[in-house]
Amino acid sequence: MNSFELLSEKFSLHFEQRHFPREPASLYKPNEYFLSLGGKRIRPVLALMGNELFDDIHADAWQVATAIELFHNFTLIHDDIMDKAPLRRGMQTVHTKFGDNTALLAGDVMLVAAYDYLNKVSLKHIHRVLHLFNKTAREVCEGQQLDIDFEKREYVSHDEYLEMIGLKTSVLLAASLQLGAILGGAGERNQILLYEFGRKLGISFQVQDDYLDVFGDPEKFGKQVGGDILTNKKTFLLIHALESGSAAQNLALQELMKGNAPDKVEKVISIFHDCKVDQWALQLKNKYLDEALDHLENIAVLSRRKIPLVALAHSLVQREY
Repeated sequence: MNSFELLSEKFSLHFEQRHFPREPASLYKPNEYFLSLGGKRIRPVLALMGNELFDDIHADAWQVATAIELFHNFTLIHDDIMDKAPLRRGMQTVHTKFGDNTALLAGDVMLVAAYDYLNKVSLKHIHRVLHLFNKTAREVCEGQQLDIDFEKREYVSHDEYLEMIGLKTSVLLAASLQLGAILGGAGERNQILLYEFGRKLGISFQVQDDYLDVFGDPEKFGKQVGGDILTNKKTFLLIHALESGSAAQNLALQELMKGNAPDKVEKVISIFHDCKVDQWALQLKNKYLDEALDHLENIAVLSRRKIPLVALAHSLVQREY
């Protein structure tokens, strides 16, 4: 069985090719630029791991993994436009470097390229692969729209935020694993269990992401502490503080989120500490990790085949960056 790190290296070598024509360069150069920025490649490698959990990696898995990575990058290009983000992975975003209109088209053609790779999947698997891929793509868009909707609302409940994260973040992790399982010949029950493993892992991953933004070491995390606080982003931490805090703490948080005081981050973090949000977030993260690992444990394959996924799960949710 291959570790995540080894499969990641193999996928990176596989992915290092031109995915677009050379002309018109004004359309395709932005995409080649964006792909050159790299990334963790977690989702495509999960597809390979989902396949290898049940059988040797099928040739189709490389096509599906490539499609997943292109789809993910399509969502990032469009997310950056919507967020008006100037940087991605420390470099200029596509819309900043090439303009909004070109970035929109570049994202669109990135999605088209993803379907070109899916079209190479064998007839034996193509219908199930396309159905799951399309379902997931639609759900990711639904999650992004919910995220946009939440920006206009003063209050979002824990359950509403959980639904949004499930759609925006978790389903693509889960579907990547299930797509690999389909190609590995897994039965339906095992596919569902692996999907749920990925979905719960994605939620745990997001809790850790929200936690690190506030309580992480900025030198390790590589980002400004309290970035989510400065942008008034609704996160697991803020929502829990509002749901569990006193009336006075709620009022103070609401006033802080309305303004941009120089000590805004420090004051919000102080309230978070008073509400024990940091301890709660770690418990929530571990709850979803444990549930994810329970789903993995129930999959009917030899335990040794699960070792790489168990190791990856722990590394993703215990990361400090």
